[in-house]
Amino acid sequence: MISVNQESISEQAVLNEMQYHPADNHRAAMVSAAQSLIIGKLLLQRADELNLTNNIDATTFADEKTYQDAVLEQLINQDIKIPQATSAECQQYYQANLSKFTTSPLVAARHILLPAPVEDINTRLEAKALADEIIKQLKQGESFSVLASAHSKCDSSKHGGVLGQLSKGQTVAEFERQVFAASEGLMTHAVESRYGYHVVFIDMKIAGNQLPYDLVKQRITTYLNEKVKRKAIAQYIRHLISQANIDGFEFDVDASPLMQ
Repeated sequence: MISVNQESISEQAVLNEMQYHPADNHRAAMVSAAQSLIIGKLLLQRADELNLTNNIDATTFADEKTYQDAVLEQLINQDIKIPQATSAECQQYYQANLSKFTTSPLVAARHILLPAPVEDINTRLEAKALADEIIKQLKQGESFSVLASAHSKCDSSKHGGVLGQLSKGQTVAEFERQVFAASEGLMTHAVESRYGYHVVFIDMKIAGNQLPYDLVKQRITTYLNEKVKRKAIAQYIRHLISQANIDGFEFDVDASPLMQ
């Protein structure tokens, strides 16, 4: 049994809480569940000290959890000083992260998919060799659509391998990374992905445009304020833990994902 400032947390409560803390093993789930219950207990004890639990009418809430959430929200608002991001800080973040504030570039491409499971080494070697041969034929003037129809296992083969216009996030990362970095024209090497090998022709590239600061100011402000809020709450909980009398559990604050 765990004791937090002379209030107990039963083993059964920890076992019940474990369902909300999936982990690689039973012990890790139990530790995370215990940490969560201890933090919750400390916050509610602090709310009691400030008389917040008496000031909020529990009967107006649908259940105990909703009531406790309201109490904790008021505790955070009343007992934690959370600074707000200034305009200068927002502008500094924007200038330091310009690449995050651009429209997605566009690529119009065709491809020939030669499927090969990742775990099948021989099939992947055969697919790579065929891709190299197709690239060689394309360099010699063969038709992309004809070769796509003959070899590609993608539905796009019915339309000459045309994938249409692609923006970031529409394809798997390993394919996207290489295709968006390539120049217009036939890619001179096959693109390897989890699906196999792709022979790719880039028909058109349109670079992304820089978004003006005024357009993203609110998004940056919200992000920075939320980041500061999380940090302030983590520091607040650290303080509560350092001042508490906790028995039956060694709270490793630095290792806890709940404190990150």
